[in-house]
Parts: sequence; C-alpha cells; structure tokens
Amino acid sequence: MPIIGEDIHRLFDTMVETGASDLHITVGRAPCLRLKGGLRDIKHPPLSSEEAMALIDEIIPPAKKKEYEEVGSADFAWAHGDKARFRVAVFQQRRRPAMVCRLIPSQLLTFEQIGLEGPVIELLDRPRGLLLITGPTGCGKTTSLATMIDYVNTHREQHIITIEDPIEYYHEHKSCIVNQREVGVDVTSFAEAIRRALREDPDVILLGEMRDLETISTAITAAETGHLVLGTLHTTGSARTVDRIIDQFPPEQQEMVRVQLSVSLIGVISQVLMPRADKSGMQAGFEIMVMTSGIENHIRKGETFKINSAIQTGRGQGMMLLDDHLVELRNAGKIDDTQALLKCQDPRAMRQRLGLDAGGQ
Repeated sequence: MPIIGEDIHRLFDTMVETGASDLHITVGRAPCLRLKGGLRDIKHPPLSSEEAMALIDEIIPPAKKKEYEEVGSADFAWAHGDKARFRVAVFQQRRRPAMVCRLIPSQLLTFEQIGLEGPVIELLDRPRGLLLITGPTGCGKTTSLATMIDYVNTHREQHIITIEDPIEYYHEHKSCIVNQREVGVDVTSFAEAIRRALREDPDVILLGEMRDLETISTAITAAETGHLVLGTLHTTGSARTVDRIIDQFPPEQQEMVRVQLSVSLIGVISQVLMPRADKSGMQAGFEIMVMTSGIENHIRKGETFKINSAIQTGRGQGMMLLDDHLVELRNAGKIDDTQALLKCQDPRAMRQRLGLDAGGQ
C-alpha cells in the first residue's frame, strides 16, 4: 500500500509509543525504528522512491526542500503536535530520497539521570572559559548540553545565547534570559552568530557545533574575554580534542593557539552511548578532563600525549579516562564486553583488562 497523507504522523506516534530513538526511511526497505540500539522494521512492504518522498514532503519546510534539491541534504526540527519533537535529516543516496528522524526527549534530564555529576557542575559555576562536549554523532552531546544550559538557567541570573542547527530543546526563561538562534533560520552561519553574540551582552554562549576555523577561533576569544562558552566537537578523548582544535589552524599560528587554549580551556567531556547489557535502554560512558596547571603546561608545550596520564592521576579532582569508566560499567554489569571493546580508546589494553583472549572476544 502506498504511504501518503498522515502516515508519517502515525509513524511518529509509533516511535513515541515504543520508545524508539530514531526512524529510518530509505528506498528498498520498510520504515525502520531504532529500539534499544538495534534496528527493527515496521511491518510494511519496502518503500519506493515515490513513497519515501511522500513521507518527506509531509514535514519538510519549503526552504529546506529547496536546500535538499540543491545540495542533496537538509536538516531541520519538527514538532509532532504536543507529543514530541524530532531532529530530521533528509538526504539523497544513490539518487534516491532518505530520511532519519531522531526523537528529542520532551523533558530535560538531570545530571544524575545522564550519569554526569561532580566536577561538571563546578565547571559550569565558572564565570568564563571554554568547556567542550565531544563524541561521535548520536552519543548524546545535545542532551548533555541541554542539561547544562538548564542548570545555568536555574541557578544563575545571566544571559544565555544558544546557536544551534537545528534547535532541539526549547529552554524557557527561568533565572536567566535564554535566546536561541537557529542557523539557517535566525542567522546564516555559526561563525556569523558567535561573532554577533559578542555584541549582545552574553554571559554564556552555547555553540551547537564548532565546525570551522572562524567559529573555533571566535569561541576561544570569547572564552578568553569573560564568557562561559560551551561547544561540541566530533572527537573522542581529551587529547585528541585538543589536537583537533590546534590542527585546524595554520602551522604559523599553532604555537599561539596552544597558549590561548591552555588559558581558555577549562574542561573536556567526551562521551559515548551504548546499549545496556540487560537491553533496558542506553548507557552513557564518559571521559572527564578538568584543566589543571599540569595539563595547561602539556598543552602549551605541545605534549598532548601526556594528557591521559594527567587525567589518570587526577581522579581525586573528578577526572576519569573513558576506558576506565567503561571497565567500571562492565564490572557493574551495565554494559557487556562487546560494547566496552567497541567504544574504548585502546582495544588491546581493554582486552587484557577484561580478561579476554588476544584472538577473540
């Protein structure tokens, strides 16, 4: 049967009812839900190009439809009545339409619920500095950032500006004024938005993505000049994150950037998301780096390979390596060996720590 009319909304209803995190629409396969980390087809014949496009046309805004037709992809947010909101990615593959819709949780989570407490709250109480949330796509960075913004919004009296593409979580004005700007709707680019933000009396700036040199450079400057800047990068691990930022700059600027970063960076939180061992949902794993004089010195000297050792010896200050946290989660029965190996930084060392044979799991 063709899928037209309100069927996309019925699919959204199914996502809400089942607790699915994502809906996949692609030609040649039935609509598919991601449930507890795995993919499950909805009972339906494989979609044709016309059927897939009909589903997309139900929700894609005209401006985004034009972008999709011109460049082959577009991202936007969609409100499903008052039931749920979705982050939608529409794209072409093999000259055919495809779409992925991610369910945005309707309620903001607490630090305890996402498993991130302690030193992170202390970092958010800082008046200035750059705090980076890193990890692969779909690891929960946006959810963690939303929790952080809500904490500031509740506990401080300040002006928060968020720059997002698209806006996922809506924040009400609590103790703070929260102005949320969507790239492509309210402003042309991240770089333009953060440059303008510096003239808009901000105390806290959230950057949904630090995707280019100009944005990264302006974010570092903003952190240096008295603002708390929260940003994201698609990296895993604190040392790799620092290297990624520095490598964005031309060689003749990198020494200066090391000095700037050593002064402005206050912490890096790297996270991964994986299915729980009991299949009851998803479990986050974290690496936490808090800036110390030792780490500051390593960054300034270009010795980022020493950061992991500094994190390991800084447990008393709330720091933690990702692989150490994965071992803790595995030993507590929250994740299995497979997930620990898939998400770790050093698979060979992880095998030894888990007591696995060198040749297999």
